[in-house]
Amino acid sequence: MTAIAAVSGYVPPLVPISALSGQLGLTAGELARFERWYGFSQVARAPERDEASFLLRAARGLSPLRGREQDVRYVVRARTMLTATPYPIQPLEAVQQDLGLTRSVAFNLGHHLCASGLLAVDLVGRLLTEDGDQDALALILAGDLVFTPRMGLIPGSAVTSEAAAAILVTANGDRDTVLGYASRTHGEFYADLIPTGPGSKELAQVYIGALAEVITRAVTQAGLDLTEIALILPHHVNRLSWIKVCQALAYPVERVFLDNQASLGHCFAADAFLNLGSSASSGRLRRGDHYLMVAVGLGATFAAMALRH
Repeated sequence: MTAIAAVSGYVPPLVPISALSGQLGLTAGELARFERWYGFSQVARAPERDEASFLLRAARGLSPLRGREQDVRYVVRARTMLTATPYPIQPLEAVQQDLGLTRSVAFNLGHHLCASGLLAVDLVGRLLTEDGDQDALALILAGDLVFTPRMGLIPGSAVTSEAAAAILVTANGDRDTVLGYASRTHGEFYADLIPTGPGSKELAQVYIGALAEVITRAVTQAGLDLTEIALILPHHVNRLSWIKVCQALAYPVERVFLDNQASLGHCFAADAFLNLGSSASSGRLRRGDHYLMVAVGLGATFAAMALRH
């Protein structure tokens, strides 16, 4: 059964969003709205501009990987920005070489944008199962650098952050096992990657229902009921929207793990995985608990994955 064998995060120094308001083009009123209503306070900003170094800081925290480098068959970059480094720089090749993953195949996966991390878990689980090697592993790397000012903000929604997550996946795990996965792409919003265009109002109108729909499908596929979900590990877009989703689902908002949103901001495809590490280490997620990882990628893909801790 596909399972997350380990997760590790790299969180660079934190900066108050008020210090970035000029760079982000936020008025005083918009800044107040992001802080008071949307729940943002700080974001991470990595001092390095090198993507390989950024990802390696997260991957080196995976202690179960040490000594098992030859078992890694796939290295997958779950990215939001499809183009982030100039040719011929290949960050994944540098990661493979530095970690000694000489038997792995590396590729990028970004078609679901910020939901690409969940897609990657589902995909590598299928690949590992088909390969049939009981000891094989896959390494997923999520999170992006904010390399242009425009990337620093999703207007009316979130402030983005530079933090990375490294996820080790196995097809034969007994902890953090995947029980169900659902995703749906609403392709009519393909042009609104930065939601300021004519489709942004229409996306806002379907957003709550679309997210509730994939959450319900993932839970049903897992053979569970929402009342059996101990915790939702969310993407960080944004606190107000999660209150509305919980109202639509009749699910307690207190069981959405929003502890990291204020301090971390929206870390692209890494949010739910960083929340997995934090919720497990803090005791909010206990062995045997059923939980959901949820993400939305602009363009617009809604995804949810049900797991057992």
